[in-house]
Amino acid sequence: GKEVVIANAVIAILTIGGQQLFSFFTFSCPCHVGQNLIYGLAFLGVPALILLVVGFALNNQTWRLVTGKRSPLLAESSWNQLLQCKLTCFVLCSITGRALVAPVTWLAVTLINGSYYVCAVSEYVSVYYYGANPNVTASERRRVLAAFPCSQLVPPELSRARDEVILLLRYQSQVAGWLLIAVVVLTVFLSYCLASCFSPLSFLHFRYWTSYVSNEQELFDEATDLHSKLYAMQHVKKFFGFVPGSENIKEIRIPSLREWQAISGLAFLKLVDEEHYDYSLLHDWALKDSVDRKYLKLDEDP
Repeated sequence: GKEVVIANAVIAILTIGGQQLFSFFTFSCPCHVGQNLIYGLAFLGVPALILLVVGFALNNQTWRLVTGKRSPLLAESSWNQLLQCKLTCFVLCSITGRALVAPVTWLAVTLINGSYYVCAVSEYVSVYYYGANPNVTASERRRVLAAFPCSQLVPPELSRARDEVILLLRYQSQVAGWLLIAVVVLTVFLSYCLASCFSPLSFLHFRYWTSYVSNEQELFDEATDLHSKLYAMQHVKKFFGFVPGSENIKEIRIPSLREWQAISGLAFLKLVDEEHYDYSLLHDWALKDSVDRKYLKLDEDP
């Protein structure tokens, strides 16, 4: 839908801006043998991994897919196992596709930028580009090549060789970045084409279905908020004798010390019977008979 496209575009733009700021303020190649590769790959891979995890975590479908999977009620469900497996795979692919937007954007932009790749692999460039004494040891050669990302550390006689190495590595990095973008765009396009081909709905029927699902979810969220508010209002009223927003309140209830203790503390879902839970300590207290029913009339002196 349009909302998904807009959301993905916003995520991509924010990722690009974040990558530029991240590179400007934090990236500084160590220019040391053995450290360049770790540092460069860390800046390439770790932010992408974090963005991938965040993408999964911020998607409501992820929690809908995993929540309650150990519930005994779900285990007793008579779902067709093959159908359930297909639906799970479809939803998981959809979640993964959304979650990959930010990390793929990060990888593509950083590869096109080239700085991380240059830092990571400079010491592994072919000896042909060294351009100095061929009798130099391999360790000394790697030490000099590792310093190429830092121009101030390169001897003047190797400036030309350094420029050639940097151009080569930027070329490789940018080509890899554009290839990644091309592969992703082609994969997304083919995925949508295949999904449309195997859809049981016609084009207009599909548009109607997506509109219905969106409206149903919106109305359900509104009803959930109102229903839970009205339900909680009954419990709050039983405890205090009134609810916020009430007019012409004649009396209020004075909870006892035992009742304050009963609704305080930590609470988890409490199984009442096979079909119902208590959602909170106040909910649990409200469903029981209260012993102390002391009220204070507001038109009387305390």
